[in-house]
Amino acid sequence: MDDVFLPPDSQRRLLQLARQTLEDFVRGEERHVEGISDPHLQSRDYGAFVSLHKQQTLRGCIGSCAPNARLYKVVIEMTEAAASRDSRMVPISADELDDIRIDITVLSPLVRIGDPLALQVGKHGLHVAQGAKRGVLLPQVAAQHEWDMKTFIEQTCIKAGLRKNAWKDSRTEISTFTGLIIEEQP
Repeated sequence: MDDVFLPPDSQRRLLQLARQTLEDFVRGEERHVEGISDPHLQSRDYGAFVSLHKQQTLRGCIGSCAPNARLYKVVIEMTEAAASRDSRMVPISADELDDIRIDITVLSPLVRIGDPLALQVGKHGLHVAQGAKRGVLLPQVAAQHEWDMKTFIEQTCIKAGLRKNAWKDSRTEISTFTGLIIEEQP
């Protein structure tokens, strides 16, 4: 599995695009995206999650593991979704915009694995699926919570609405990915 690579200029452009999208969307303004010629942002190889934080509090996080559009379009869509459709939160309001910090995690393609315990905490994210139930945790989640890999796998199963030991069930599909975290500076 290859790590995600985006040059620093492409990372900055992606954050600028997410910021402009967030502000236009929350204020109800028409979005104007000038032509994106950067080949890294035109890539169809990556999924992406957009996380919105207010101080240390998560205010929205939505993403797509499967590459289904050009990277910049995925980030636009996920920014709007994180601001308005994360069912755990109330939508972002215009008076919060100055306090919101954006993180984008660009995901490598999913790779099915047989032994999730062999993965590295903080480097690998998890996607767990069984039937219609799915759960995803980004690589940084395990590190933030200081979980070992077994706890990370169990928590991903719980997020999917499964028993914590469902990862041992042969019907459960476990995939991994790496992520490039691009953080907006306060």
